[in-house]
Amino acid sequence: MMEKLSAKEFDENFKAVSKRLSAALEKSGRKKEDIILLAATKTVDAETINYAISKGINFIGENRVQELLSKNESINGAHRHFIGHLQTNKVKDIIEKVELIHSVDSIKLAKEISKQAEKKNICMKVLLEINIANEESKWGFKPEEAVAALEEISKFGNIFVKGLMAIPPVANSGEENRKYFRQMNKLFVDIATKKIDNSSMDILSMGMSDDFDVAVEEGSTLIRLGTALFGKRVYN
Repeated sequence: MMEKLSAKEFDENFKAVSKRLSAALEKSGRKKEDIILLAATKTVDAETINYAISKGINFIGENRVQELLSKNESINGAHRHFIGHLQTNKVKDIIEKVELIHSVDSIKLAKEISKQAEKKNICMKVLLEINIANEESKWGFKPEEAVAALEEISKFGNIFVKGLMAIPPVANSGEENRKYFRQMNKLFVDIATKKIDNSSMDILSMGMSDDFDVAVEEGSTLIRLGTALFGKRVYN
């Protein structure tokens, strides 16, 4: 878990993030309302999350099902997303607790989400996770598989694909990943033109603490920030 973050430290971090984001928006000719800033709250305590919400953070995302469940009742407001790898046997635990699942990385997972959403009589919004660099260590559909996967998932009931998500390779700078962000944006735009049933390319979730400004310049509509807001964290 992370050390307790003071209000002053969060305020300073948020100010720095806002400055970087403003510069990226100005460079790309985009507006603040074009971007969703999501706080990635893995290992962050509920009190700190609530403070972040009070300062204007409207979207939060958890990576782990158990952590989401343990903090869920203690958090005040905010749109809640699941952004980590999701096992099929855990879908039932979060299906009514989040608005969007970012990490649909297989047909099998999409089918289970559809099944559990039908049981609750809801329609679950999801993003398809794309393994944009075809890394063996990462989950997700290969770029060339994305259209076929979406066409298959679109046949399922109670699930709606709102866009795409990607995590590019670890890099020394955001600039190194510009090509992957650019490829993702092209895929996003290309899929949108196909107008596949039960889908809408509204959200392109890419960009994290080290590279979100480059991602914004290349078309991201949702950035996921953990370290930039809450500082370095130690994971179990």
